[in-house]
Amino acid sequence: MPARRILSVWFPRLAAERLMRRRGPCGPFAVVAELAQRQVLAALSPEAEAAGLWPGQPLREAQALCPDLATAPAQPAAEAAFLRALARWAERFSPRVACEGAAGLMLDISGCAHLFGGEAALAESVVHEAAALGLTARVAIADTPGAAWALARFAAGGGAPPRAGDAIAQEARATRARAARRTTHRAVSPPETPVMIAPPGQVHGALAPLPVAALRLPEGMAGDLARLGLRRIGDLAGQPRAALGRRFGPVLMQRLDQALGQAPEPITPTAAAPHLAVRLSLPEPIGHLDDLRAGAARLLDRLCESLRAQGMGARALRLEAFRCDGEVSVLDLRLARPMRDAGAMLALLAMRLERIEAGFGIDMLRLDAPETEPMRPEQLGGGPGAAARDGLADLVTRLGARIGLEAITRPHPAESRIPEKTARILAAAWSAPAPAPWPFPEAARPLLIWPPEPVLPRAAGRPCAAFRWRGREHRLAGAEGPERIAPEWWLDDPDWRTGLRDYWQVLTTRGERLWLYQAHGAALSGGWFCHGRFA
Repeated sequence: MPARRILSVWFPRLAAERLMRRRGPCGPFAVVAELAQRQVLAALSPEAEAAGLWPGQPLREAQALCPDLATAPAQPAAEAAFLRALARWAERFSPRVACEGAAGLMLDISGCAHLFGGEAALAESVVHEAAALGLTARVAIADTPGAAWALARFAAGGGAPPRAGDAIAQEARATRARAARRTTHRAVSPPETPVMIAPPGQVHGALAPLPVAALRLPEGMAGDLARLGLRRIGDLAGQPRAALGRRFGPVLMQRLDQALGQAPEPITPTAAAPHLAVRLSLPEPIGHLDDLRAGAARLLDRLCESLRAQGMGARALRLEAFRCDGEVSVLDLRLARPMRDAGAMLALLAMRLERIEAGFGIDMLRLDAPETEPMRPEQLGGGPGAAARDGLADLVTRLGARIGLEAITRPHPAESRIPEKTARILAAAWSAPAPAPWPFPEAARPLLIWPPEPVLPRAAGRPCAAFRWRGREHRLAGAEGPERIAPEWWLDDPDWRTGLRDYWQVLTTRGERLWLYQAHGAALSGGWFCHGRFA
């Protein structure tokens, strides 16, 4: 039985190069992530690395070293989707491809290398084709996934620039040349080669000079081992297993055995996303609106059957009309709720069919559901209020088709009695309706709330019987209150450092219903402010 061979691909600059593919050359560039309530560099461009920056460096320190540094926030969801797309690209090299972490792929190339001229040629092909896509790749081949992972990150290409004072990274850099000489079929490779190959059956010799961090250990364990003098994987080989297991737990020996091939480590290929799309080829070109509607109805019937079979509902539709002249007219529709009712979806889609340019005629239609969501089974009848909820969602879809779903919002209650924090504004298409009744029905809230504006009292009283606000004189015709609201003592909110507030609903002789409050301890204008207006 042929030996198992694993190819690991690491994209050290994946997050940065994903954005650089769109932006083009932009000089020093970095992707910034949140780590322990501070901003650090997550991925760098080659220009940023050449300026002396490194992943994990605090953003303020990096900007001080490189004032021209351009940054962008990390987008984990988009980066994960991009990595899944790269997994589909890597299927041309092996049918078994799995995503490894946030920036790596794992390929089982057993029996595949001869199709590309050998393992070295296969690895070089992966590096060159990734470079053609604008991506930097580090590739390693070994007998086990753990060994291939370690060689790709700690032997191939040198990995990311190490932080000053990091003993583990410094040890990896110092032993990189020795690892290269021991882990390749070919002549001695330069230290910065992006490809490392461990000959079959020589995993132990390939891993011995690498730092223990290459074993994919939990955070902090590599540092604990280094303090005991166990800096390289080879240092662990002669140590008593029982003592290491008692000191560091079973994960250390498990990772070591997996890397050396003494414990199984399967590769689970990334499951392909379901492709929910249908196509209709027409014997004669069409162009009338009624014909388009009939074709869309046939496509929706077939699409809804596929959605129903998979227990999914469409959140977006994409209708493509292929014209005789080779042009394609595209119509996109976002839905406010997951749907698989062909009749209801046709009514929403028909509102926008007139936007399709038929030209000299349409000879093929294609309907795709690019965004889907699971739909839980519901009892017949939908329960109380189901018709009203569906009708409201369809209304949001109709309005969103004209002005965009993002422009339609609704308030949701929040767990706070602070007026500015009582409600959150969420997109109506991606949020559930607010519960009824509102959690705080005992006190009315104004229709409009603005930042507190100073009020100048003109007469005594509580509330003041006359005051000046926004350059005009006002007199009270009635008042209701007070409602005392205390600040959230566990938060340091600069707007609430004045302490307690007594709120009043006042009616002026001009017919305006205002929301005034007296801030205890405030120094401006006796502590009176206007915070909002009722309808």
